[in-house]
Amino acid sequence: MTAVCGGLSSVPTSPPGIMTVVKSSLSSDQEKKLLSLFGRVRLHLLYKASVHGYASDSFHQRCDKQGPTLLAAYNGSGYVFGAYTAKDYSQSGVLVSDGEAFLYSLGNGKGNAPRRVASDDGKYGFTDGAAGPDFGALKFLEQDAAAVASNPGTGFTFKPMDMHGDDLALTELEAYRVEDIGGFLAKPWRGNDWTIKSKQELMKKIQEYQPELSGVTQARVLLVGPVGAGKSSFFNSINSVFRGHMTSQAISGVCGKSVTTQFRSFPIKAGKGGKMLPLVLCDTMGLESQPEAGLNVDDLYNIYKGRIADRYQFSPSTPLQEDAPGFRKTSTLGEQIHCVVYVFDTCQLLCDEIIEKMAAIRKRTNLMNIPQLLLMAKVDEACPLVKENLSNVYRSEYIYKKAQQLSTALGIPLCCVLPVKNYSEELELELSTDLLLLNAVQQMLHYADSFFENQPESEQEMSDTEQKMSKNRN
Repeated sequence: MTAVCGGLSSVPTSPPGIMTVVKSSLSSDQEKKLLSLFGRVRLHLLYKASVHGYASDSFHQRCDKQGPTLLAAYNGSGYVFGAYTAKDYSQSGVLVSDGEAFLYSLGNGKGNAPRRVASDDGKYGFTDGAAGPDFGALKFLEQDAAAVASNPGTGFTFKPMDMHGDDLALTELEAYRVEDIGGFLAKPWRGNDWTIKSKQELMKKIQEYQPELSGVTQARVLLVGPVGAGKSSFFNSINSVFRGHMTSQAISGVCGKSVTTQFRSFPIKAGKGGKMLPLVLCDTMGLESQPEAGLNVDDLYNIYKGRIADRYQFSPSTPLQEDAPGFRKTSTLGEQIHCVVYVFDTCQLLCDEIIEKMAAIRKRTNLMNIPQLLLMAKVDEACPLVKENLSNVYRSEYIYKKAQQLSTALGIPLCCVLPVKNYSEELELELSTDLLLLNAVQQMLHYADSFFENQPESEQEMSDTEQKMSKNRN
C-alpha cells in the first residue's frame, strides 16, 4: 500500500534518509477498520520488522519520541492485532499511565468488526523499557524474536482466541505514528481561483513571459530535493499541462537511489509542435543522507553558474573538475540558474542529515543571491480533506501545519512554500491539479525576475554580447 491521505504513509528503509519506500501490510479494508477506532487521523509507517529487524533496539531507534503510536501485529492465522498509546516511548524504565491506551484486534479477515479493549483501571498504559513494547497483557518482540507474549489480565483483559487466535508467532510487526489531521481552517491561509478561466489566464501569462534582460530569453529554474520527492514528476506534470495530455519525458520513480544521475535541462513546448516556453526546468540527482551519496553539494556552484552542460553525468563522491567532459569554463547570464526550487514530499519526515545538507545548500544559494521557493509535493497523499477535493488544500489545518513545519525546518519563508500535486496515476488532466502547478510556475517566473533585477548594470549590459558569444560557441 502506498502512502495515502487519511490512511498510510510510507517509511524509508535503513539507513535513515534514503527514501526507499517500504509499504504497509494492511489491506484497504484493514486500514479502514483501524481508522474507525480514531477520529480524523492518518497513519505514518515508522517501523516494519521484516525490513528493520525483529529487535527491540531497531524498534526504539525508529519509534522513540514519536508521540501517539499504533502497533500492528500479524500472525499466520490471519489475525491483525496490536496496541495504541498516546504517550512517547523513551526507555525510561517506568510504568507509563495512559488513559487513552487500548489493545485491539481486527480478527482474521472474516468480516469481523474491530475489537477495542480498554485497560482494566482506565489508566494502565505500558512499561517503558528497553525491551520490545510491553503492554502487560501483550508483550511484543518477546526476547527479540518474531513473537508476542500473551498475559490476559495484566492491565488489559481479553479472550486469547478473540485477540489473536492463540497464535503467538508473528509474520510481521509494524509501528505507525498516529497523526491528527484536524479539520478546516476558519479562513483559507491562501486564496486561489479554481476556475478554467484562471487556468487559461495563467497559461497565457506564462507563454507570454519575457525575462527583463534583453539578452536572456528563458528563465532557468533548478529543482533540488531528496530522492523520491517528485522533482522529475513535477517537470512531467508541467509538460503534461502544456501538451494537453499525459507525458513522461523525464524518468521518475520511487526507488531508494536517485533515478536522475545526470544534469538535465528540460525545455517545455506549448503543445505539440508549439513554441518553446520562456522557461527551462533543470533536474539534478536527489539528495541522500549519506555523505557520499546523491547530489554533491560542492557541484552546486558550477550548476548555478551554468558551467555544466545538459546530460553531464554526476559522481556523488567526486566534485566536478574543470577538465571533466561537459564542463564550461565560461557561461552567459542566460545559461545560469535564475531560481532554485526545493521539492519535498509532504508525507515524509525530514531526517537530520537531509536538514544539515539543506542548510549547506541554502547558505551557498543565499551567498549567490539566487531566489528560492519550496514545493510541497504529494499534498493529496498527506491529507484526506485534500485527497477528497484538491481545492481544500488552503483550508486544511494539516497542510497549513506541515507548511509551517517545513518553513521552520528549512529556513524558507512561508510565503515561498507552494503546495502542489504531481500527476502520477491519472490518465486525464484535472483542473485543480493544473492550477496548483501553474501557480507554482508563475511564482518561479516572478522569482526569476527578482534575480534579473538584482544583477549589476555591468552584467545586464553584457548579457546581449554574451548571448551572441554563446551562440557562436555552440
